[in-house]
Amino acid sequence: MSAGVERRLAQFRAAASPRPAEPPGEAAAAEAAEGQRAAAAGPGGRAQARPGGAAAPAPVWARPLLLKVLLWAVLLALFAELELGLPCFVLSLLYWMYVGTRGPAERRRGELSAYSVFNPGCAAIAGTLTAEQLERELHYRPAAGR
Repeated sequence: MSAGVERRLAQFRAAASPRPAEPPGEAAAAEAAEGQRAAAAGPGGRAQARPGGAAAPAPVWARPLLLKVLLWAVLLALFAELELGLPCFVLSLLYWMYVGTRGPAERRRGELSAYSVFNPGCAAIAGTLTAEQLERELHYRPAAGR
């Protein structure tokens, strides 16, 4: 937006919602806060605030996943320089597989395992191919009860 449009918008907002008279100390604090918002404005004087008062997302360099990936890449490069790149990569893959799996304690109540032997009463999940179904299909027999 241009500076003129922003100025008119500020005038409209000031006219639409009159503020009660503020003591001099609070007015100075409000002006200081307005100055800080102006200093935090983005390129071209535009504020980076989100609609609805939501905070702006964290900067790219402050995201934990990105920092972890960058650290891993640096360590991989260091180990590759020491001619240990392949073992480092393989151990990384094993670690990621371990971290990516859930333990039995993390299962929600009533959630069934994909492996029926771990379910109560060996209950199979929907869509599981059973030995009986495979045998029927291989011998071209009609389904039981039809």
